[in-house]
Amino acid sequence: MAEVCLQRIAIIGIAARMPRSEGREGLWGLLSEGIDAIRPRDVGRPFGPDRGGFVDDVDAFDPEFFGMTPREAAQADPQQRLALELAWEGLEDAGIVPAPGAGAPRAGVFLGVMASDYADLVAMAGTEGVTRHTLTGVGRSIVANRISYSLGLSGPSLTVDSGQSSSLVAVHLACESLRRGESEIALAGGVHLNVSPLSSKVVDSAGALSPDGTSYVFDERANGYVRGEGGGLVVLKPLARAVEDGDHVYAVIGGSAVGTGSGEGGLTVPSADTQARTITEALANAGTDPSRVQYVELHGTGTRVGDPVEAQALGAVFGASRGTAGPLAVGSVKTNIGHLEGAAGIAGLIKAALCVDRRELVPSLHFSRPNPLIPLGELGLRVVTENEPWPATGGGPVTAGVTSLGIGGSCCHVVLTAAPAAEPVGEAVAGGAPAVVPVVVSAKSPEALAGQAERLRSLLLSRPELGVADVAFSGVVSRAQFERRAAVVASDRDGLVAALQKLVDGRTAVGSVVG
Repeated sequence: MAEVCLQRIAIIGIAARMPRSEGREGLWGLLSEGIDAIRPRDVGRPFGPDRGGFVDDVDAFDPEFFGMTPREAAQADPQQRLALELAWEGLEDAGIVPAPGAGAPRAGVFLGVMASDYADLVAMAGTEGVTRHTLTGVGRSIVANRISYSLGLSGPSLTVDSGQSSSLVAVHLACESLRRGESEIALAGGVHLNVSPLSSKVVDSAGALSPDGTSYVFDERANGYVRGEGGGLVVLKPLARAVEDGDHVYAVIGGSAVGTGSGEGGLTVPSADTQARTITEALANAGTDPSRVQYVELHGTGTRVGDPVEAQALGAVFGASRGTAGPLAVGSVKTNIGHLEGAAGIAGLIKAALCVDRRELVPSLHFSRPNPLIPLGELGLRVVTENEPWPATGGGPVTAGVTSLGIGGSCCHVVLTAAPAAEPVGEAVAGGAPAVVPVVVSAKSPEALAGQAERLRSLLLSRPELGVADVAFSGVVSRAQFERRAAVVASDRDGLVAALQKLVDGRTAVGSVVG
């Protein structure tokens, strides 16, 4: 294979809002515990599939935080509002404080969005409800533009619609922008919400949905996909710059490729040749031999036609190259949260990046016996059905692939590798004992301050490796500082967790201040 070895791109921030999971840690908990997030639609949800993956409180939003009036926010597609929250959370996770101005890095926004459910609702309400905010409220281009405007980002800003592959194609375009020097950092991902009766009817009429509301990916029971919703976003930076800046790198995008082509059966029939060619190009761009890949996150919809075609493509690229490496491990996040359609690709990418970061594979659900049209042994594939350590790498790097496909034939594949080893940083000490440090929490209201304290407390409980000095440093240097603040003084993790709990309860720990 000819090696191209494009400039590698680091994933330095992750934000996710998925069914039954809030944030990156919440999503990892759902995946590692093998939770099926599919459920019946709540009574409070007037529209959407009868059964699917639902995000709670899609109507909840703090417009003032993003400089919007309540009236403007009420007219904005909830996908815009979700995208704004994800952008802020992703930048926070990357330790980047939005600071518009001449010295700010040129930041691009690339967002996959294929749904226009909110525009359907506006049309159903009639022209009487149209206001001066409707134009910017329903336009899909504004989903990306709103992020750039609200956060003062000056790089390219575009919404991508290539069907269900939209969000992974957006990541591909973001990487290209970084490699060209057009952007210095990039936010890439996608959002998708099912809030219109029309969209659910259209998808159901196409015969693509599972009648029992379960995703049986690669299984003999495969009978269609389950609709899901939510969104995800990654913050990207050239790897060399990320290492220089001391960023935490979840995974590295070595290369990617986009291709288009449908099968002989028509526009919506997937093509094994197109998928295989796209995967091969992505591997060539990454300078990675197929035998060096240990895991692929499938598009994996659980349809009778799509699954065998995807398996055939993977077998054509990886099967003959496995040698003594054993079969290629595969899985699909859609078995947990459903098919997020325009945001499906970013869900798969985030899952794969978290697995690479933790060197662990998580189960793909609802698999017992393979589809008879998918001879796993002959294709050199195996479905991951339980938690397991990352497969042996044969002396090479930890490597994964992610595939996403659009209904019209648009195909994208991304190659991920593990981050380079970082130099260990010890806990700050003073006279042989941990230093007493102030941990700053800030927000725009007392209620939001308590919420931020709870998020930090939960993070500490879920991440035992975080040191108090590291948390204190990040709270001052890499977080935006708002007018409502608390300084929680602590010398160890237990003391910090206890002080944060008092802040959540509306009390103040000894030695801490609020103002």
